[in-house]
Amino acid sequence: MPKMKTHKGSQKRFKKTGSGKLKRSHAYTSHMFAHKSQKQKRKLRKSALISSGDYKRIKNMLP
Repeated sequence: MPKMKTHKGSQKRFKKTGSGKLKRSHAYTSHMFAHKSQKQKRKLRKSALISSGDYKRIKNMLP
């Protein structure tokens, strides 16, 4: 059986942590910052973990 190929779109968006969880970045961080509060912009900077409902689906894309 051939090797599984990595989903390249997912590879660019998600990273594995040391414990094997999946990390993602927030949306709404590319433009239109004038109407966003400083608090919102600061919280969007940090990465977040994938929710449990999406974990299995995304894990299959990243062998």
